[in-house]
Order: sequence, then structure tokens, then C-alpha cells
Amino acid sequence: MNACPPLLAAVTFFQEQMMVKIAENLYAFPWESMSRNNCNTYLIDGSKRILIDPGHSSLFQRIVDEITALGMELDDIDVVICTHGHPDHMGAVSAFTRKNILLALHEEEWRFIQGMARHVQAAFGMTSAELEPDFFLTEGDLAIGDTCLQVLHTPGHTPGSVCLYREEAQVLVTGDLVFYRGIGRTDMPGGDSGDLQNSIQKIARLPVETVLPGHGEIVSGRSAVSRNFDYLNQVWFGI
Repeated sequence: MNACPPLLAAVTFFQEQMMVKIAENLYAFPWESMSRNNCNTYLIDGSKRILIDPGHSSLFQRIVDEITALGMELDDIDVVICTHGHPDHMGAVSAFTRKNILLALHEEEWRFIQGMARHVQAAFGMTSAELEPDFFLTEGDLAIGDTCLQVLHTPGHTPGSVCLYREEAQVLVTGDLVFYRGIGRTDMPGGDSGDLQNSIQKIARLPVETVLPGHGEIVSGRSAVSRNFDYLNQVWFGI
């Protein structure tokens, strides 16, 4: 595995662009509209640039604008990782289909998408073949350039949902598994409440300073993260 540089602990806000700098090479583009659903998008600006959960295709121009504000172009992205296959997280991969950019997804999620093939065209405006990932995410360590991530298979919201953990920074990208005082839905196809609870218990054991959820507020600080997991266990699972 390639060596991983340390990240800064400070969180800096860029109000004029609604961009959050989590660390020296880690950016968050939170989605705060109350009227149009979209996900939070994250960018790792390492030797290989990684975009996590690009969101809806119809709302992707905002992410393009944010990337441009950082002095980059869309062609500078090397890898797009999707935590799961819902359109509000994965729809904008259509912007990358004719570019030399790799798409990554868990294999279980790809099977889930293929099983929903007759709905894919309506949801994404693309066929399932056009959404096929270039490589699959698997449980364990993943090195992309100088970035080291731990992939955690965390089913429940969907069968192939993943979380991404950056150990040296203690940063956890949770997709739609957990949010600030909330958990992912399980009432849609592929959802399973038992799997969701098991997946939450799995990530709750990690030492985490910052939770980067798929929607809503970022949870920052070890004590705040711990309190959030305690809240989820008490309110949602009665533990």
C-alpha cells in the first residue's frame, strides 16, 4: 500500500461557495436545499483525485462549479466512488461516461442495480450497461494513488452499501447508513432493518473524529460522534 499523508484536523467553511474544507486535501460539498433532494458530495484531492457520491445528474452543475472554484476541471477527477446505487448519489456518473475516469461500486450493489434493470432507464436516463463500474469495491484496504481508504461493506439501506474510512484522519464517509440523529431508510427495494442495525454496530466500533454522511450535517469531534451513535442506538434500536 502507498504511504498516506496525515490530514489536518481543522474544519474551514467557505460560505460563498457552500464548500467545507475538512482537511488539507479533503472537501465536502453539502446539499442544504429543503426543496430538492440531493446528496452530500466529497472530494479527495490526492495524487489521484477521488469524487465520492456525485449526486443527481440534473443538479451536478453545482459540483462542477465547486470543483472549478478549487482550480480543477472535471477531467481532473480520476475515480468516482459511489457508496450505493440510488439516483441521488449515483445519477451524475452520466457526466463521466465518455471520460477517462474510473467508476467504483460494491459488487453486491451492481447485482442489485442489474436486478432493477427495467427501472434504471427511468431513474438514471441511462441503461444498466452504461452504469457498469470499472472496478468493484471490496471489504478491506483500498489504495488509490497516495490515498488509503478502508472499505466497509455496510448493507441495510441497500444490499451493497459501503462506508469509507480513512484511518489516519479518523474520517468516516457513511453514505446513507447513518446521519446526524438519523439512519438510512429500509422501506425501499433492497432495504433490510436487521442488516442496517448490524452495519451501524460495525462502524460504531471504529475510532472516528468526523462522520461525513450522505445527507445533512457533518458530525465533528470524537465526543459528538460518540453521542450521535448513542442517540441512534437509544432512539432507533432501544439499546
